[in-house]
Amino acid sequence: MGMSGLTFRTKGRWNTHLSRPWSHGSTGLFVPPSPPLDPEKIKELQRFITLSKKLLVMTGAGISTESGIPDYRSEKVGLYARTDRRPIQHMDFISSAPVRQRYWARNFVGWPQFSSHQPNPAHRALSNWEKLGKLHWLVTQNVDALHSKAGNQRLTELHGCMHRVLCLDCGEQTPRRALQDRFRALNPRWSAEAQGVAPDGDVFLTEEQVRSFRVPSCERCGGPLKPDVVFFGDTVKRDKVDFVHQRVKEADSLLVVGSSLQVFSGYRFILTAREKQLPIAILNIGPTRSDDLACLKLDFRCGELLPLIDPQ
Repeated sequence: MGMSGLTFRTKGRWNTHLSRPWSHGSTGLFVPPSPPLDPEKIKELQRFITLSKKLLVMTGAGISTESGIPDYRSEKVGLYARTDRRPIQHMDFISSAPVRQRYWARNFVGWPQFSSHQPNPAHRALSNWEKLGKLHWLVTQNVDALHSKAGNQRLTELHGCMHRVLCLDCGEQTPRRALQDRFRALNPRWSAEAQGVAPDGDVFLTEEQVRSFRVPSCERCGGPLKPDVVFFGDTVKRDKVDFVHQRVKEADSLLVVGSSLQVFSGYRFILTAREKQLPIAILNIGPTRSDDLACLKLDFRCGELLPLIDPQ
């Protein structure tokens, strides 16, 4: 099942104990099997990158699996393959206080582990490409903040970021880490055992565990709080979509890293690149929605291949 953990209280202080702590070797738990690197394919990607002068990169959950965060769709190791759990739906969260209570209880337990994940060699390679002027823009579908942690600044977080919290009423934005302290203060005796973790930091708790959990409101207006992410069933804001379309139109090539492109919010930019006749390369273990549009398809680990590419 991946991760299991226990949150408990001793001497008035919260602690998180993981019965299977992450180590360097355990980060492969959520990475699908892939063939060994092919020197010819490495050369082909090197040619693609060398010829690119305004490269746009789009990343998905597959780039973060090597950091120990599972994706949703990978065969055998993705969340959908390992469990019957599905992500929370936008309208359920907006319309139901008990749904919000359940969400935040689970998020509270999962947050220490989720927020501690670190960039892997693929994230660091893309940050280096930006520093060296190779990367025109980076668009990520991930909400894990690992590109920001790696140092990328020419970055659009298409689906938002779990490290920020929004008030649904007044729009006030606050850091997620500050909310963790408020959760602890409101729930000094509450404890729960968590089984498994999702790509958005969600964990799995029983209804009984959730029932007594208290959720803070916005400190400014008292409104309900929501992570600054696009839940399933919601849409990306129009101005953000337009901004990314403009970056695609400025680019001369597009590289997809770690995404099956099954979600339309990312796939639409591939269609824009196709209309503009940009060369498209895809690095993803397993098939994607756009394999037939790509001039180069690579089925290798992102963290093994990208550091081998010279961005000069």
